[in-house]
Amino acid sequence: MRRRTLLTAGAGVLTAFSALSATPAVAGPALATGRRVLHVRPGDSVQAAVDAVTGPGRTIVVHPGTYREVVNIPADKADLTLCGATRDPRDAVIVYDNANGKPKPDGSGTYGTAGSATFTSAAPGLTVRGLTLANDWLRADHPEITGTQAVAAYVTGDRSFFERVRLLAHQDTLFADTSALAAFDRQYYRDCYVEGDVDFVFGRARAVFERCHFHTLDREVAFRPEGMVFAPATARANPYGFLALRSRITSGAEDGAYKIARPWVPSYETTAWPSLVVRDTWLGPGIDAVAPYINMREAYPWQTMRFREYANSGPGAVISVPENRPQLSGDEAATHTRRTYLGDWRDWRPHGRG
Repeated sequence: MRRRTLLTAGAGVLTAFSALSATPAVAGPALATGRRVLHVRPGDSVQAAVDAVTGPGRTIVVHPGTYREVVNIPADKADLTLCGATRDPRDAVIVYDNANGKPKPDGSGTYGTAGSATFTSAAPGLTVRGLTLANDWLRADHPEITGTQAVAAYVTGDRSFFERVRLLAHQDTLFADTSALAAFDRQYYRDCYVEGDVDFVFGRARAVFERCHFHTLDREVAFRPEGMVFAPATARANPYGFLALRSRITSGAEDGAYKIARPWVPSYETTAWPSLVVRDTWLGPGIDAVAPYINMREAYPWQTMRFREYANSGPGAVISVPENRPQLSGDEAATHTRRTYLGDWRDWRPHGRG
């Protein structure tokens, strides 16, 4: 398994992703309670800043550096903004290395998929801008562990907005979920970069990915497919699941090694009816154009799911077997837009957005 490298622009050096600082972050003196804007600098803790937030509409500014810690934003930290101090998301990196099957230090079991996340948020109205959120756990370093899901971000809060954010991991990079089965929590990702290999954008959220770049990694395995980009688990009652809009999918693997998606019907939620629309998106040669979808379980064939495409381009979008590439009509496409999925996202926060 190749190790990813990550450019820390503020330091002007290339740092091996697996060799990011192993020193846990500690709280610094800048985190006085009651402030509307809190600053986090190298040596400080992002989590300590989150804990210091005392009301809605607060902002945490993360200055250039690598913060090796787990960050958890609870539901009571509403309308919080977490942003990098520069416009380059490579400058400020939050990273850790938990995985589903990794034992917890207290001996209480393993972390599980959701528990492996470097960044977790249940807060409504969250905004994240200009940061890298990463999980640098590697399968090759832990052959004894079979639970290889290692999440970079686990998001459940309604009205969550991510802009110019890099999400880096391997399996299950972004867990875009909801707070409950009956909740249709909305998430909006704009101008983001998401990298991974197996099911690396998954969950039951109503999520829009606009002008995002999805990149599939080379797993260096002999079998095909190497992985899938999306694995939605949309609740049956939710009319909308994942929407990829004006985005692109590139690959570090050989041509045709990846699928666009497979449906995830969890064993604890067998009524799920996964929904995915990919439209106006460039699909690179890494996507298997002949058969771009695959089953996760034979009991839930992808053909029975809400998988559709519209007006895509690129070598991975060529339609050679029409029954394998269900398309929206023009009238149907008009119902799959950012507005229909999210409403007017600019009104999500009473404090406004930039």
